[in-house]
Amino acid sequence: MIKIIENQEEKSNIARYILEALPEWFGIEAAREEYIEESRHQYFIAAVENDIPIGFLCLKGTGKDTCEIAVMGVKKEYQRAGIGKQLFMAAKQYAKQQGISFLQVKTVAMGHYEEYDQTNKFYLSLGFKEFEVFPTLWDKHNPCQVYVMAIR
Repeated sequence: MIKIIENQEEKSNIARYILEALPEWFGIEAAREEYIEESRHQYFIAAVENDIPIGFLCLKGTGKDTCEIAVMGVKKEYQRAGIGKQLFMAAKQYAKQQGISFLQVKTVAMGHYEEYDQTNKFYLSLGFKEFEVFPTLWDKHNPCQVYVMAIR
């Protein structure tokens, strides 16, 4: 079941629970803690099964007509089961209702790490288009791929 989470403490608890279970993507503690803290103030949806969180997605506004998937995670045992797509579809619907024209997401560019190659393929499968790669936005070992999608 997909549900909107509004309580800040619940948001950070869910984000911590999921992100700490995904060290391949969120193994840098400082970055993970930043995602957790920022999630408290973002539009937050969670996938739950038997009242246990199995995934979440946060949106943040980046401009008058745009928002970004700020962070997203699905527990490994639930990956490739449609949970991420359900979270995305709920977020996209919310963005449309808010009058947003474009969604964006940033990830490590294809060809550097197997886990991030899976992430790239996921976003491409949803219909995101490659916008630009920033080779040193994060650092030279993690080139930032920006994907965009028109939603109106």
